[in-house]
Amino acid sequence: MASPFAVRSFRFQWPADLATSWAFEMEALILGWYVLSATGSVQQLVIVAALAWLGSLFSPFFGVAGDRIGHRTLLCMTRGCYALLAAVLTALTLSGTLQPWHVFAIATLAGLLRPSDMVMRHALVGQTMPHEILLRAVAISRTTSDTARVFGAIAGAGGVALIGMGPAYVVVTAMYVAAFLLSLGVAKAPPSTTVAHPVADLKDAFSYVWRKPDLLGAFTLAFLVNLLAYPFVLGLLPYVAREVYAIGQAGLGWLAASFWVGALAGSLLVGAGTFAMRAARVMLWAGCLWFAATLLFGQTTTLWLGLALLFVAGFVQSFCLTPLAAVMLRSAGEAMRGRVMGVRMLAIWGLPLGLLIAGPMIARFGYATTTFVYAGLGLAATLAIAWRWRDALWHRSAAANVA
Repeated sequence: MASPFAVRSFRFQWPADLATSWAFEMEALILGWYVLSATGSVQQLVIVAALAWLGSLFSPFFGVAGDRIGHRTLLCMTRGCYALLAAVLTALTLSGTLQPWHVFAIATLAGLLRPSDMVMRHALVGQTMPHEILLRAVAISRTTSDTARVFGAIAGAGGVALIGMGPAYVVVTAMYVAAFLLSLGVAKAPPSTTVAHPVADLKDAFSYVWRKPDLLGAFTLAFLVNLLAYPFVLGLLPYVAREVYAIGQAGLGWLAASFWVGALAGSLLVGAGTFAMRAARVMLWAGCLWFAATLLFGQTTTLWLGLALLFVAGFVQSFCLTPLAAVMLRSAGEAMRGRVMGVRMLAIWGLPLGLLIAGPMIARFGYATTTFVYAGLGLAATLAIAWRWRDALWHRSAAANVA
């Protein structure tokens, strides 16, 4: 499990990614609870959660830019912007002038940049890691977001209750500054010397993904889980905590932590490399189990059972998305890696779309019915993906299933 840390660049990248992920998670829960408390509207809650992923529409352009100017350079630029925006929110909170429209405006600006962070993380791992430990490195890299969502969930939700929103946001800003400084130590690749129009580069990236069945199938699954599975843990948990379980702000932290403890356990098990995995088959099986756990979670009002189902969903989530990232990084050529991962991040747009549809559905049909419809459709669609691209993703002899 420690083998990726033998690479000097990864020893800087991992703590930088960790600080960024902690700040992301704390910020999301702090702002989500503030908007729900200030407005009392689930529709406004899902809007502010959706804004965090607005930049997924532009992630291919960030992939092109990373291939051109260097992934580390772009990563440092965006993390400096996160720190600046968090400092503005901190000043507004401490001065007592914060209003919901401030949150929406700053969330929009941050949302334009945030999805690019994962593009650059994956591209840098693919750039710096030997092929034989790539899957292990991706899994260890994912523990940064998993641990953040375990402890960041508790720190974000519980921190406001203990020390107030202003001091909690001071901590968030400090984490962004630390992430920026650590990112300066990541390996710097030479910028591309190829001169082409960015739009032409982007067309090449889409064409490249479309022609490779393993990339297209993995992208489709990534979009599917963002559209139909993630909305219930990335955006709607404040509603579940308050309306379904009636457990308040501290309980919100425990709900989020249950899912991400499972995700962390899954990432550590994948990262340990104790058994050979056929990546594409594992991601498909795990996707089916993820939707099944989500369906059951939406039908229960018993807290301990809900916590257990969230743990299971988080655990299989890691076995779905870590192999998925490895499939795409292995299949993408060196010159196309940033652009391919940029295209992959377009799949995140399924999350805000799923949130925006879920809000009115919950208001009209109820939370349990909405969860049943979402998870049922997701399970059927995952089976359809396995059948449609069975030669590239399911057969044992496929390149995506090399152990």
